[in-house]
Amino acid sequence: MSIQNIPESLIFDASIPSDLFIYDLKMTQDVINSKVNLGLNMFSFLQIGHKKVHFADTSVAVNENQSVLIKNGNCLMTELIGKDKEYYCKLFFFSSKKVRQFLDTNNYKRGSEYNEKPYFIIENDSFITDYISSLSSKLHSKNKEQQDFLQLKFEEIIHYLIHKYNQKFIDFLLQLISEYDKSPFKNKIETNSNLNLKVEQLAFLFNMSISTFKRTFENEYAISPGKWFQEKRLLKAKRLLENGTMKCIDVHLECGYESASNFSNAYKKRFGKSPKKDIKIGSLSN
Repeated sequence: MSIQNIPESLIFDASIPSDLFIYDLKMTQDVINSKVNLGLNMFSFLQIGHKKVHFADTSVAVNENQSVLIKNGNCLMTELIGKDKEYYCKLFFFSSKKVRQFLDTNNYKRGSEYNEKPYFIIENDSFITDYISSLSSKLHSKNKEQQDFLQLKFEEIIHYLIHKYNQKFIDFLLQLISEYDKSPFKNKIETNSNLNLKVEQLAFLFNMSISTFKRTFENEYAISPGKWFQEKRLLKAKRLLENGTMKCIDVHLECGYESASNFSNAYKKRFGKSPKKDIKIGSLSN
């Protein structure tokens, strides 16, 4: 079973900022224990169906009367269809950087009790129901007004949940940024993830030997840097092809592949089909 890198695999325009991202997830079949690597923290506003998430040392299940906020990282996700054989969930992704900015602006501090969990269950009420209805996956654009609106929607739900759950929710927010604050290495990696640099080039920029860089990377991500960056490059290529923003012949260079044949082979191995089969209909195809 392959690993889903979310929300990267859901973002179809690589040029749009992804610190805040909304996605309407609709399915007509059950998904059992799907391997998910969450690159951002995620609100899951379940509308129809059932959701269960397994973490390394715990699990959580929610119904249609609840929502759940999940910390970034690895998990196994089960999503079961409900009435009319449908599953529908609104997802709102946000970075730990956004949380840090919010907490710094409002000067929130940790309380005396601190219970570390990778999730926070939210009991839906009339405010949250209305809030969910106001979220639209059509807000994604480079347009500054729409980005500002997403920022306001993010701050709105965070302010409300602090009002609803008080210090308990503030402590959870502080937990979300603990890894972000403790790992400048990961912050730098995320910043450089789209630069198509080789491992030895990154090691030089990080002022590390190649062996030290690889060891540090694997300690942070539990995967080799080569495999991690290849996954990033292939997902970027898929977005570019499906969005029709670039000629197919240019995509492999944009995504760091010197050879079109190497790119095609890697793409087929990852997605099970030729890159040309993912070109958006009506887009540039040469």
